[in-house]
Amino acid sequence: MKKYISVALLTLLWACGPGEKLPYLGEPETVTKVVDGKEVTEPKYPVIPPFQFTNQDGKPVTERDLTGKIYVADFFFATCPTICPVMSRNLKLVWDVYKDAPDVRFVSHTIDPDHDTPAVLKAYANDLGVTGQNWQFLTGDREKIYEIGEKHYLVTAGKDSTAPGGYIHSGAFVLIDKQRHIRGMYDGTKKEDVDKLIADIKILQSEE
Repeated sequence: MKKYISVALLTLLWACGPGEKLPYLGEPETVTKVVDGKEVTEPKYPVIPPFQFTNQDGKPVTERDLTGKIYVADFFFATCPTICPVMSRNLKLVWDVYKDAPDVRFVSHTIDPDHDTPAVLKAYANDLGVTGQNWQFLTGDREKIYEIGEKHYLVTAGKDSTAPGGYIHSGAFVLIDKQRHIRGMYDGTKKEDVDKLIADIKILQSEE
């Protein structure tokens, strides 16, 4: 099974109707446990592992800061000449809906940490009109950012001298539940996917 799954395919296969739960994404392990004296086999889906990065205020952010929260993650860079401005404006639309929700957060990882210092990220957030602590713009060790993006969030993130701006990355918004499972992926450049993300966060809130 391929590690990377197209957002369009996910949207087609896993659109949820009223009362349905969102899917778990990623390759599960099979685990066996004893329930009421009987062996039961069930899938164990991957979770986002522990991490530590630095936010736009120069403060450390870890997975513990997202404990008990639903959150949306994406990858971008401040000087991106292509899809990042569209993605950021679209994610701002989602943030506008949920900015006062106590159980929803947003996490944007730069893939150009050499340029995107906390000060640069702070200016980027201010330009978007984002205030408060519920949308974290994160920088940190380049390889750790790329590793968590590609290995755990299942997105493309890295340097590419042939790409506009020198970096290549997925346009996906990744929806994470309170147990740090991936529950949805959305094309951050498409209005219909943004609308679906807004609706799916509400489904996840009801589910949990």
